[in-house]
Order: sequence, then structure tokens, then C-alpha cells
Amino acid sequence: MTEQSGRAERAGQAEEVDVVVIGMGPGGEHIAGSLAEAGLRVVGVEAELVGGECPYWGCVPSKMMIRAGNLLAEARRIPGMAGREQVAPDWTPVADRIRAEATDDWDDRVAADRFTGKGGRLVRGRGRLAGPGRVTVDGPDGRSTFTAVRGVVIATGSRPRVPPVPGLADVPFWTNRDAIAAKEPPRSLLVLGGGSIGVELAQVYARFGTDVTVVEAADALVPMEEPEAGELLARVLAAEGLTVRTGARAASVRYEGDAFALALEDGGELTGHRLLVATGRGADLSDLGLDTVGLDPGAASLRTDGLMHAGHALWAAGDVTGHGAFTHVAMYEADIVIRAVLGESGPEADYRALPRVTFTDPEIGAVGLTEHAARERGLTVRTGLAQVPSSARGWIHKAGNEGFVKLVEDAERGVLVGATTAGPMGGEVLYGLAVAVQAEVPVERLRHMIYAYPTFHRGVEDALRALR
Repeated sequence: MTEQSGRAERAGQAEEVDVVVIGMGPGGEHIAGSLAEAGLRVVGVEAELVGGECPYWGCVPSKMMIRAGNLLAEARRIPGMAGREQVAPDWTPVADRIRAEATDDWDDRVAADRFTGKGGRLVRGRGRLAGPGRVTVDGPDGRSTFTAVRGVVIATGSRPRVPPVPGLADVPFWTNRDAIAAKEPPRSLLVLGGGSIGVELAQVYARFGTDVTVVEAADALVPMEEPEAGELLARVLAAEGLTVRTGARAASVRYEGDAFALALEDGGELTGHRLLVATGRGADLSDLGLDTVGLDPGAASLRTDGLMHAGHALWAAGDVTGHGAFTHVAMYEADIVIRAVLGESGPEADYRALPRVTFTDPEIGAVGLTEHAARERGLTVRTGLAQVPSSARGWIHKAGNEGFVKLVEDAERGVLVGATTAGPMGGEVLYGLAVAVQAEVPVERLRHMIYAYPTFHRGVEDALRALR
């Protein structure tokens, strides 16, 4: 707190700035830094690390873990294709790389300096609305109060959802943060939740020698995606030695000695030395002072319009908007907020081609609507499915070639509204289909494109032929 702002606070006054950004994750940092570079007086408020979940406990370190696990898997595929193999997994270089390259040992000095170097002001602490355009921050230096002339941006992200399983709150379970920061793999691991985070971390640890069991309450893994994706992952994970239990609900948890016991509603019980809770993420709006601006602090997310307004002179971006807990969504929405604050023109938010990738092996890329979601919207649907192993590139690839391409067409308009690309580099293959969904390219035009041979994306051509 500066001497001037300290005097203002003691006098019951607020320091006047142009914009206050509450939450300095990927979206918030981008907004705050860009507005500061544009010459505005910007205060960025962060209670933890500047950069947020993604670089320290999410996207970046987890993909370093996945890359390491994939190298082990590829080496184990050598027999029958390229000679003999001898693999000895070692977690130490993985943990060391996360500390040295991804997180600076969970030190945000570089990110903080990057923001302040653009002219912004970083205030450590928990920010809270105290009325329209007014923010209080409770931090290590006491309380600061700001009046934002142009407005306030809320970009406070999300946190792990912990289900109300009896006993769970009383045991030392892991979240993604603990799994990322682990210095060594556990002997055994129970993963509660078979969504993207759960299956990614489950596969990584299994490839480093951990005995892993995945428990998912829904009937399939990655239940928000096409059922074919969940079925594929269940087969692959089982073949790698993991135990997969779908349609299984946790009844209670206890921790005795050095092991967890997870009781299931069907009467069974599973044990493991660690328990990872990966049952999704959600925004917590309860302590943001939303009631002071007429909004519901108990809502699941902040409702926004096409320019990311959540209220008068109030914007939101990232996980708190409920459009997907993805860094790329936060950055996309951040650009819209930046334009709106600066009064620049540009397109409004459009989520019809929202891409998402589960970075398992095989990768599961998806964009737009699943078949089920499209039918729920009342669309006349046609689907086409092609298996990666039956394609030329899939046949050449051989070991590790499991996957498929599935297309979802709005038959009345003759355009794709969704697609899934599962297989080697599934997330990269997705790009062309994301363009097709976003631009509403006619399916008939896609049929008459030239698809490079022999590529994985050539499976799109096969899926188009299969549309019916």
C-alpha cells in the first residue's frame, strides 16, 4: 500500500483508478496487462500466484507429466516394430522439470514483474466488491479500497469440486495440485472422477508404476464427451493395467494408517495409498461481494452478455462465466473484455465451436456439440464415424493407433455442429474441424476438399463418407 493510499484508507476514502481486475489467472493477467499497456491505471488483485492455476498446477505442468509418460509408452511399443526395449521409469526428472521450468518452484516473481513492467499495479490479497465500481482488498498489508472509474473485471477462476461423500472432508485426499507437486509417485492411487483431469493424471501415474484405480459415477469415462470416447479410453487404460470402474458411486471414505479405503454404494471397497479427488471444478462466488451490486453470490457462474458484461461497469472472464474451465476460453473472453473496456469494436462471444482436448494417449479432441447435445436441441442429426486404425496412417502407425473420427451434422442446414477426433495427435487433428464448425462450411464442400495422404486427418474424409 502506498503512503497516499494508506492515508486515503484511514480517512475512509478510496483510491481512484481506472480498472480493477480481481483474479490474475491467464485471463485476468492478460486483461490487466493489456489495459495497463494501453495507458490505463490498472490494479490487479491476486490472493495466490499471478498466472493462476494453469502454469502452476494445471495445463503446463500436467502436460510435462503427460509428455514424460508418453515417452515411456512409446518406448514400450518398440518390440515388433523397431527392435528391443528396456525402460526404467524415473519420476525425478519429471518433478525437477516441473519445479525448474514450469513453476519456478511455485514462485510467481516473473509473472508479477511482467505485469508491473507493463505499468500495472499488483495488490496481494482477496478482492471483494463493495458496491458499484468499488473494491476492497484484504491482504498482508491491511485493507485497501479502490474506486474503478471505468469498471471492475472478475476473473477469479475455479477450484476443485469436492463431493459430499461421508468421511471425505476428514481425510488427507489429493487434488490436482497435490498430484502435480508430488516428488514421487505413490505405490497405489485411487482416482475419484473419470473426467479429463482424472484420466490424464491416472494414465501418467500408471505409466510410472503406480497401481491406479479410476472410479467414475457416470456410465462412461469423460462423460461430457461422446460415449465412444469414454469406451475407447476405458479399453486403453485397462490394457495398460489400470482398473476402471464406471457407474460406481462412492459411499464413504476412511483413512487408516497409510491407506485410504473407498467404499462403494454397491457394497465393494477399494484401497490405495493416495486418493485423488478429480470430480470437476466450479466457481465460488460466495465471497466476492456480488450482493453489493445486485447479483446472486450463490449462483454457479456469472451470467454475461456477448461483450462479457456481468453488470453495469462490471465484466467477467474465464471459469467464473461458466463457459468452460479452459485457459483458451479465459484468453478468448479476455480479448473481448479488453476491447469492451477500451471502447473498441469487435465480434461478440461465440461458443458454437468451443474446442476441448483431453490429453490422454490417445488424445481426445472435441469441438461443438456431441450427438446427444445436438439431438437435445431438436436438430435433425446425421453422424459419421471412421476408425483411425483402418486409415492408411493408422495402419502405418500400428502400436498406439487406437482412435476414431466422429462427425455430427445438422442435416437440415448441411453443416457440421460437432466433431470428435480421438487418436494419436487427436487435439491437432481437431483444428480443421473446429474451423469447419465455426465457419459453418457446407458438408458438401468438405467432401470435395483434398486431404493429404497419408495423414491422420484423412480420417475426416472417411467420416464424411459415413454420414447417415
